[in-house]
Amino acid sequence: MTFWEHLDELRRRIWYVLLAAVVAAVGCFCFKDALFSVILHPKPADMQLINVELTQQFLTHMRVALWAGLLLVSPYIIYQLFAFVAPGLYSTERRLAIRAVAAGYLLFLGGIVLNYFIIFPFTVRFLGGYQVSADVANTITLSSYISVLGVMSLVMGVVFELPVLCWLLAKIGVLKADLMKKYRRHAIVAIVIIAAVITPTGDPFTLALVSVPIYLLWELSILIVKHTEQ
Repeated sequence: MTFWEHLDELRRRIWYVLLAAVVAAVGCFCFKDALFSVILHPKPADMQLINVELTQQFLTHMRVALWAGLLLVSPYIIYQLFAFVAPGLYSTERRLAIRAVAAGYLLFLGGIVLNYFIIFPFTVRFLGGYQVSADVANTITLSSYISVLGVMSLVMGVVFELPVLCWLLAKIGVLKADLMKKYRRHAIVAIVIIAAVITPTGDPFTLALVSVPIYLLWELSILIVKHTEQ
């Protein structure tokens, strides 16, 4: 294929992706009750969210529907992108790319699931009930709740990409298993700091809930890097 034929192929696949994303977003927008029952599920039953701007609820509905639609069609988006670059790869490269993309996608979803069911509920309970003074009452806005949920989900999804990142670094010869073992203690300290930033609740239980999975990913990454070196 010529350069312009490649460009036409890319443009065609981008249109497919945009169409799928729009259809999924519209579908999520139409099922508002089901969508927000999922979004608001981690919220404590006694927490009352408020809205202080005239257009905010409608804009939040559109934004959440868009992100939910993208999440739903993300496997199709990945497929279209991979189908575009796959013809330029050797068979061995194609197999490695499939494994890396599949593992990265599943790990990203794993981070989101962990945040949704465990980390965010503890965080929202702590921050929603935290007061610097009895004279200052907490009144949580809908937009604040959605923003914190989205940011924490994204951060946990990215953190869970650690094994894939280590595998790529080992593949190009930058990272060694012995080096990871040597700095295991430093890694533990860094993991605890990252967990403390992700979950500013301050209690040891929630800190452990975040730190332990990340540490297990670190140990898994050591095994992956060691296997890659062989």
